[in-house]
Amino acid sequence: MEHKHKYDAQGKQICCSPQEAKINEKADEKLVQQEGAKALPVIEEKTRERHFKGDGHFHGTRFKEELDHDHSNEHSDDDGHDHSHDENKSTLQMFLPAIISFVLLMIAIAFDNWLPQSWFTGWVRAVWYIIAYAPVGFPVIKEAFESIGKGDVFSEFLLMSIATIGAFVIGEYPEGVAVMLFYAVGEVFQTLAVTRAKTNIKTLLDQRPDEVTILENNQAKTVKAATVSIGNIIQLKPGEKLGLDGELLSETAAFNTAALTGESKPDTKTKGETVLAGMINLNTVAQVKVTTAYTDSKLSKILELVQNATAQKAPTELFIRKFAKIYTPIVVLLAVLITIVPYFFVGDYVFSQWLYRALVFLVISCPCALVISIPLGYFGGIGAASKNGILFKGSNFLDAIAEIKNVVMDKTGTMTEGVFKVQEVVLKSEFNKDEILKMVNALESQSTHPVATAIHQYVGEIDNSIRLDNTEEIAGHGLKANVNGKELLVGNFKLMDKFNISYDLDPSTIVYTLIAIAYDGKFAGYITIADSIKEDAQLTIDKLKALGVKTTMLSGDKSTVVKFVADKLGINNAFGDLLPEDKVNKVKEIKTKNETVAFVGDGVNDAPVVALSDVGIAMGGLGSDATIETADVVIQDDRPSKIPMAINIGKQTKKIVWQNIALAFGVKAIVLVLGAGGLATMWEAVFADVGVALLAILNAVRIQRMKF
Repeated sequence: MEHKHKYDAQGKQICCSPQEAKINEKADEKLVQQEGAKALPVIEEKTRERHFKGDGHFHGTRFKEELDHDHSNEHSDDDGHDHSHDENKSTLQMFLPAIISFVLLMIAIAFDNWLPQSWFTGWVRAVWYIIAYAPVGFPVIKEAFESIGKGDVFSEFLLMSIATIGAFVIGEYPEGVAVMLFYAVGEVFQTLAVTRAKTNIKTLLDQRPDEVTILENNQAKTVKAATVSIGNIIQLKPGEKLGLDGELLSETAAFNTAALTGESKPDTKTKGETVLAGMINLNTVAQVKVTTAYTDSKLSKILELVQNATAQKAPTELFIRKFAKIYTPIVVLLAVLITIVPYFFVGDYVFSQWLYRALVFLVISCPCALVISIPLGYFGGIGAASKNGILFKGSNFLDAIAEIKNVVMDKTGTMTEGVFKVQEVVLKSEFNKDEILKMVNALESQSTHPVATAIHQYVGEIDNSIRLDNTEEIAGHGLKANVNGKELLVGNFKLMDKFNISYDLDPSTIVYTLIAIAYDGKFAGYITIADSIKEDAQLTIDKLKALGVKTTMLSGDKSTVVKFVADKLGINNAFGDLLPEDKVNKVKEIKTKNETVAFVGDGVNDAPVVALSDVGIAMGGLGSDATIETADVVIQDDRPSKIPMAINIGKQTKKIVWQNIALAFGVKAIVLVLGAGGLATMWEAVFADVGVALLAILNAVRIQRMKF
């Protein structure tokens, strides 16, 4: 995903190291070459306006509009943009400098050792090695100077420049070229690895076509998706992807939603239902009325969310970056001391010998294995999660979810379908059943709760002749209104208690969800409503237990219903009849035990609990903009089995990151000691730096192939 640098108030770059920035730039260029226009995300105009003349940083992959038009009238040569337009570099072109350098180096080594040439001595030999060094060395030296200009003196580029130029100074030409050659090859592999991680996420972009077919005066017309207006009718042929969010006008249509939800099973939509950009029409020609602008579609919001996710750094990542800023200058100082101090203590001191040891020490100390492989590990985790329909808002949440000990979940819509059906209507004889149900239906039409939908489906069309006055929703209780000058109450039995309505039954004896009705100060009766448990709910609880995670269900629904669902699924603790503030208190209770908590809900009604929990997980995020805004992790479909999957992805990501840290520190520590003692040559140093970096990168990309 396109990387955008972040800067502090003084203009100092704070988001990534120069090497990360360079790797990101090259990866974006490679991605454009592979993906074309599909690799160009939609970004708000204001983002472009924030770029200013001479800002001196890479602005990420260009927008399609910028690629298509002439820059000559709009940018000066010093505007800070990369004008090279070398996005179309192939893998061969990326490796070409290293190939040239390798061929010249091997010829020179052959002339030195296997095919001695009388002319290959003195300045001729030195110039040959300098020419071999140039393709891979000069770009790094240039980067070193640019980093110094931006205030980052002790960069990886400076370390490699000092070490290799120093090798030339003491006459170790082959080793100077070899170190820089392997470093350059390592950088290309790093770029390819980052590109691969980014491609995983960019598969989402394939789901948003550039063009759509709209109907104008019953004539089909192909236009740019970005130019389509709200209210236009899109004609969607079988196999075509929908470009914008809309309302289905056709009677029925089946869609493949795999790119959005990770769910391969076709989703059949009926007339009037919402369909989203990125869905693929499967069978018949369908017509969709556009309801959302191109840049405001759910898919655009998801892309923006994933794009911004890499900017939210995990504590491990932040620590390593801070560590590198302290560690690198210390190592440079130690390298200077290794060169100078022995002069005062060693009898047969030879300057070139100790300088060589110091240069070896510098090459080993280069922290590129850490500063590249660790972000790549988190990037891979975010990409793997996205591929499975789980959106993490940052790598910090990958770390947080890996440590979760308690999953607290809502019942309705999380572990149950949230599709209620009326089971029974029990009304007292003195009330007119039809009249009461019509009034209840009219009042419930003011609510978006699934219970309201169930009542509407049971009763039928709303009687618009019924006038509701002073309608009020009482949180955690139900609805109140005046009808025909008399008070109508519809909600749970806590609502009856609140308004001192007496009733002659014990609600706890009925398992189903109860909707109590009171009219004109008298208890009129109740409606029973049932919800079904999701098919993968049991699997979810089993997997959470296998991960050692405790489960708790909190719900505003009846305690008997909540207990029934919890017992059936094997949930550890269950509490019903809760108000929003009660849920907050229950989560606080768990947190007082110093245990981490993830709360799973709809991300809107449960916003206070989501804010309080260590990780807020929203179910069915595609249905709600507010969900995407509120939660830390968004599960794009309604499958609770994605909860343990998200935890597992977090655990695997963290494991890989710490494996890389241990590998890098372990190998570097050993070779650093050997290098300081003169027992390690530049070749061992190359392995400790580039070799370890490549091993760490190969380990980091494993997560993209894992099955969760």
